[in-house]
Amino acid sequence: MVPYPPWLNAGDNAWQLVAATLVGLMSIPGIAILYGGIVQRKWAVNTMLMAFTGFSLVLLVWVLWVFKMGFGNPLKLGPGILGDFVGIPGPILGHATQGQAQIPLLNGSMPRFRFPQSTLAYFQFVFAGITPLLFLGSVIGRINFKVWLIFVPLWSTLAYSVNAFLLWGGGWWSQRGALDYSGGYVIHLAAGTSGFVAAAVIGPRLARDRARSIPNNLPMAAAGAGILWLGWNGFNGGDPYFAGADASTAVINTNLATATALLAWVVLDMLFGIDHKPTFLGAVNGMITGLVAITPAAGYINGLGALLTGLIASTLVWLSWNKLSKIKPFRTVDDALGVVHTHGVAGLAGGLLVGLFADPTIIVYLGSGSTANVSYTGLFYGNPRQLLWQAGAALTVIVWDALITFIILRFLGLFMNLRLPDAVLQTGDLAVHDEEAYPTDTLIRADGTRQAVAPAGAAATAVPQARPTSPNPAPGKRP
Repeated sequence: MVPYPPWLNAGDNAWQLVAATLVGLMSIPGIAILYGGIVQRKWAVNTMLMAFTGFSLVLLVWVLWVFKMGFGNPLKLGPGILGDFVGIPGPILGHATQGQAQIPLLNGSMPRFRFPQSTLAYFQFVFAGITPLLFLGSVIGRINFKVWLIFVPLWSTLAYSVNAFLLWGGGWWSQRGALDYSGGYVIHLAAGTSGFVAAAVIGPRLARDRARSIPNNLPMAAAGAGILWLGWNGFNGGDPYFAGADASTAVINTNLATATALLAWVVLDMLFGIDHKPTFLGAVNGMITGLVAITPAAGYINGLGALLTGLIASTLVWLSWNKLSKIKPFRTVDDALGVVHTHGVAGLAGGLLVGLFADPTIIVYLGSGSTANVSYTGLFYGNPRQLLWQAGAALTVIVWDALITFIILRFLGLFMNLRLPDAVLQTGDLAVHDEEAYPTDTLIRADGTRQAVAPAGAAATAVPQARPTSPNPAPGKRP
């Protein structure tokens, strides 16, 4: 007997599963503790729970119908782009997942996969799973939890599947030659666009929370940020689908762009920031900007291109964060964690920059015999058309995702409140989940008054029915 069929390569399969796991760790616990540490104390539990439930919801719809919508046979909806807009929905629950992986429209345009369909499905799931978690940062602190549970599967079905098919599944923009190595458009531009629209439709946080949104645990946020950075080695390193030289190129470019962007943001804060001081949250913004910007380009550009991508993107997003945010509509829409800047603007910048920096000497797949090497050429190497394709694909993602997000939320708003009531927003986690991240030894007496628990050895004075809680923070105080 043999352990696997002749088409399966153990190294490629192992790396793909490891890369997928690294990307999964970026969501849980990465995003959960990054966002959970950045938000106010009263929203930490709500934020982490939405991250875990969002990830779970995407997996269910992914195996039931969304995977084939993104990577299956095209659903012919009409002429032109409509003929290669999205795939035919269907489940992937049978024994066929043990067969050799394939993306039907890419057959013949890339090497045959050397791992099973289940590996491809899981690898692509973790990308789908992290996307709604990213734009969760736009609506933290007021979105109705029940709305979240319905919105995520609907958005994954109607928006994400289209993004993935158009650019990764052999759809219309892929056929034109638009490039998105690991999701600068499919994931990050989509998250920035959808998050901004969702924030506008749902409405703002409480005025005091918006004015005084102090992080509750920066060390926890640092752990989440670190998981994101190193997890991105799987995010970009896994996208050639093979453990080859281009995967290594993608990994080193990812880290180079990220380090450059982080340092650039810190320097910009010191030179031009309001207080002229370096901040940890500023460094995290720079880090995320670099990670996002290099994502569409990681395996298509050289090291100099990666360094310039990090520097240019960080400068653009810093200006967006500090200057554009003061102009309508960015000033009026309450994008809680600035997702439109660090993911939307950064993803757009990175996608356009690959249209400039794509280097034809960076080989994605080696040719054999009469088949040429697979590589791509940007404007700076003699192909101005690439920049045009990048701009067109970006516009499609922005328009489609904004429209779908608006329609889904307006539809849900007919039956349920999108935004939690102000009375609930005053309390946060205790009102929504009856839990809190940092419970104290404060008890609520039967008459509604609060009383501290007596120290060990002292007479107990608490009523038996009392439960632990934390006092609501006063306006203007640290939450």
